[in-house]
Amino acid sequence: MVYMKKGVPEEGELVLCTVRKILPHSVFVDLVEYGNREAMIHISEIAPGRIRNIRDYVKEDKEVVCKVLQLNRDRGTIDLSLRRVSLQQRLKKEDEFKQEQKSEKILEVVAQKLKTTLQDVYEKAGNKIKEEYGTLTACFHDVSVNGESVLKEMGLPENYVTELFEVIKERIKPPEARVVAELTLESNDESGVEAIRKALKAGETAIKENNYKGGITYNSAPHYRLEITTHDYKESEEAMEKVCNAIIAEIKKAGGSGSFKREE
Repeated sequence: MVYMKKGVPEEGELVLCTVRKILPHSVFVDLVEYGNREAMIHISEIAPGRIRNIRDYVKEDKEVVCKVLQLNRDRGTIDLSLRRVSLQQRLKKEDEFKQEQKSEKILEVVAQKLKTTLQDVYEKAGNKIKEEYGTLTACFHDVSVNGESVLKEMGLPENYVTELFEVIKERIKPPEARVVAELTLESNDESGVEAIRKALKAGETAIKENNYKGGITYNSAPHYRLEITTHDYKESEEAMEKVCNAIIAEIKKAGGSGSFKREE
């Protein structure tokens, strides 16, 4: 991994470490994301309770996720805790790091396309992205949803914008959030079937005009199923409500009634 975080981690930050030296009462590790800067875990912060053999919990050259307890800037030491990191926190940190490694692969492809080095890609684009978003991954997912303009607005060189966007588009699919609602439409009028058909047509028009991904299907009278997919749940829920309201407004104009409820 070429990019390294500057300085030292913050107190409370979760850090990925490589175990380097195991002593009877402490473990020394390298901070992977901070240029392999050295840090220390006291035996009391390895695991809860009494520890008979520290090697039952850590192995040399293995990676662990720790929490930063204390920074002593005068002595240049960093104290960590292994036992204060939950399983959920560890898995999340490991996944974030893996995703960032995958994102760096995108920069490697761009470097190949532009016939330059990965270091140069970082200098021209990667470092700016990190400053704006914190991680490459966050930026690239934003690009997958909102397009090339995300990169342009950061003022990156035009050739980098073009190549980055093409590779991101190939490798990262926009996230999808699907919501489903059950519609109940009723009309006692003699032309009730036509009124329901028009109401459903109004819903289909709302889907098309707003460029939503979704559709309406028949369940069993008087129930219909609406499915909407966008890039996040809030947007999907708002879209669902908008389409359902268009349908219900149309059926009410014809003297009918309608309601909807979201399926869990």
